Amino acid sequence: MSETILILGASGQIGGELTEKLRNIYGSNHVIASDIRNGNDALMNSGPFEIIDATDKDGILEVVQKYKVTQIYLLAAMLSATGEQFPQKAWDLNMSSLFNVLNLAKDGFIKYVFWPSSIAVFGPSSPKINVPQSTIMEPTTVYGISKLSGERWCAYYNKKYGIDVRSLRFPGLIGWQSSPGGGTTDYAVDIFYKAVAHQPFECFLAENTALPMMYMDDAIRAVIELMETDSKKIKVRSSYNLGALSFTPKTLYESLLPLFPNFEIKYTPDFRQEIAESWPESIDDSSARNDWDWQPQFDLKRMVDDMCYNLRNK
Repeated sequence: MSETILILGASGQIGGELTEKLRNIYGSNHVIASDIRNGNDALMNSGPFEIIDATDKDGILEVVQKYKVTQIYLLAAMLSATGEQFPQKAWDLNMSSLFNVLNLAKDGFIKYVFWPSSIAVFGPSSPKINVPQSTIMEPTTVYGISKLSGERWCAYYNKKYGIDVRSLRFPGLIGWQSSPGGGTTDYAVDIFYKAVAHQPFECFLAENTALPMMYMDDAIRAVIELMETDSKKIKVRSSYNLGALSFTPKTLYESLLPLFPNFEIKYTPDFRQEIAESWPESIDDSSARNDWDWQPQFDLKRMVDDMCYNLRNK
């Protein structure tokens, strides 16, 4: 029996590109995109699309049964910076949507779950350099708290009910297909838009704030590789550390100057600076490398070149 995938939150930062790649692999009719409102034309026209509120379990179940869905990728979430402005809403969305999907799997309606975690699970007491897979985690944002709670629930449902749930702790993600969202690392997307438009950039983080980052192509590939790995190889059922790049706003700015010599930047740290300072600077992802052969492909130069090329054409 072939797999049929439902993506909840397909209009978000990861969703559009992941939907496109999965439709190329499984066929357009086997990948159902969904969000709380209509997506862009490419998403709507390349395969089935459903309006779904990820907090509505009955609504999700209706679509699961309509298309005979076997896998759910739950991408709907409120991110770090937005979540700090609406803590209760962020908690309700991030947790109730996860419970809905885990319980559908527990009740036998679906076989596999993908749910993304984040480096936001770490906190000021976590190691800063090469933060290990298992360490002290005391997150200081509602987003991080919800992700850490979600990780524990994923591991619980796997152990108690045998649910095949898989997860990745994403660093900051950089891609050209979607605009910056409500994340603390989204300066690293916005800076490219400003450079290509020949506009000055105002950075909301201090110039030497190092954070783990990843190009979207690597992130999408990591999700697909994880989900295609034999379940016997998946040893981490909370969420896998995932690493690729680490850099500061100043380093990224300097890497853009050869392409945009007149590009100007100003650093005006805001409330997101405190969030960034609570996160690690780099990731030890040896568990992912050992268990399912994870390997990033984009270094800083290749990412900068690819981002600028695609944004210019866009």
